[in-house]
Amino acid sequence: MGLSSRLKQEAMGLTQKAMEKLFADEQRAAKIASALGSVQRGKEAFDKGQHEVMHQLNLAVKSDFKELGKKLSVIKRRLRDLDAKLSDL
Repeated sequence: MGLSSRLKQEAMGLTQKAMEKLFADEQRAAKIASALGSVQRGKEAFDKGQHEVMHQLNLAVKSDFKELGKKLSVIKRRLRDLDAKLSDL
């Protein structure tokens, strides 16, 4: 086992111990879970607002690129199928 893997393993062990102590108290764990939920809701609201503003400014957002990537994959797949059919002819 190399030095880096030992360091990673040790860091993971320390992190696990810290998380166990942090979540040992039920009230503290509930507060942490509530805070994480608030952060997630805030991020979703921010993302939604950013998405709307970007579209109003006629700028592409990440989801637009993902959608185009999926469409391009379908087109590439169809092109390969058609190419194979032409080769058979």
